[in-house]
Amino acid sequence: MDIWYGFTCFGIDLLKMNGILCFIAQNNWTTSTGASKLRSKVIEDTVIKKIIDFNRFMVFGDSASIQTMIMVIQKNKTIDNYKFQLRKLTKSEISKTELVHFLNKQFNESESLEPQITRELYKNSYLTFFDSDKDAILKKIYKNGIFLSADELTQGIVSPQDCLDKKSQKIIMEGQIGDGIFVLTTQELTKLKLTNDELQLIRPFYTTEQIRRYYTMNKNSSWIIYTNSSFKDEKSLDNYPNLKNHLDRFKRIITSDNKPYGLHRSRNEFYFKGEKVICQRKCVEHPIFSYCDFDTYLAQTFYSIKTARFNLKFLTAILNSKVVEFWLRNKGKMQGTNYQVDKEPLLQIPLRQPNKLDLTLIIDLTDKILQLKDENINSDITYYEKEINKIVYKIYELESSEIQTIEDSLA
Repeated sequence: MDIWYGFTCFGIDLLKMNGILCFIAQNNWTTSTGASKLRSKVIEDTVIKKIIDFNRFMVFGDSASIQTMIMVIQKNKTIDNYKFQLRKLTKSEISKTELVHFLNKQFNESESLEPQITRELYKNSYLTFFDSDKDAILKKIYKNGIFLSADELTQGIVSPQDCLDKKSQKIIMEGQIGDGIFVLTTQELTKLKLTNDELQLIRPFYTTEQIRRYYTMNKNSSWIIYTNSSFKDEKSLDNYPNLKNHLDRFKRIITSDNKPYGLHRSRNEFYFKGEKVICQRKCVEHPIFSYCDFDTYLAQTFYSIKTARFNLKFLTAILNSKVVEFWLRNKGKMQGTNYQVDKEPLLQIPLRQPNKLDLTLIIDLTDKILQLKDENINSDITYYEKEINKIVYKIYELESSEIQTIEDSLA
């Protein structure tokens, strides 16, 4: 939780009834997981009067590289079903003169809305606002939605010491920056000359180098020492001398709850084995979901989805579709224009089960994408993605005007 959330809540408490609080603040509090209590307090105890969102534009430049907004709220617990003024900058680079025009409502490259707040509807949810056309489409997508459950996914492994960084090197006074600690390159693994018993603790580790949209490359270049909470005992690696000697070099800087030898959060191995859909948490242009049918151990920068309720090739396709991208853009968690696909947004995506024909068509198209990517990772899959999108639009019963709105908003 950012500490300024607490200052805002305290500021609301200090206000007299109908008093005004105005902050220049980071603009991600409306969807940040850590700001859930702040959002609840704003919805329950105040009326939002105005939000001026600078979106990706860094108002403070190099002195504070954060995305900001001006928020104006009034202490009032009774007024409900009210509208407020929301203005959002859509241009990432503007001049000082243009900025003044934006503040004075005289700048075209911005979005102006008057969202309506119904307190009950915004309890325990992200504060995302959009025009009536988008609102109608999102409600249609949500209708009859099927949702993933918490036991069908997990975040990847938290080490937290994958490799040696500059700060840690200064503490132990040895090694090179980038040397593997819990995560090793193939060369580093070979140098350790591990016994057969020790190799039983080594797992293939995958990164964004191998995990792409739709496709996971079946050739890892990194390996992880996969140790759970049972390895917090000082003698737990006595029968693994080469691994013990390796980790003992870094003993002073390992901060895991299960130190000295256990990973901080090893997660349930079930989610890393066999067939799964891999979700990249931070995505720049589009959400990234990847199909995988082999053992793949992942860092905390990913989620692994395993469910028997959906065909996983179909699930990969629908999660990569424009319908889900549109949903995440408007109802998910965004960092400027970047997607932050964490647990909460994943659990809130309304999915649909297709009929047998549509299921077969989407699986066939996904297979063609996987085959192309297997032959050449840089293969153009645009045609197949368009065909998948057509079927997904049909599954969600979207009309041509609604499809056009989605296409235009994601262009």
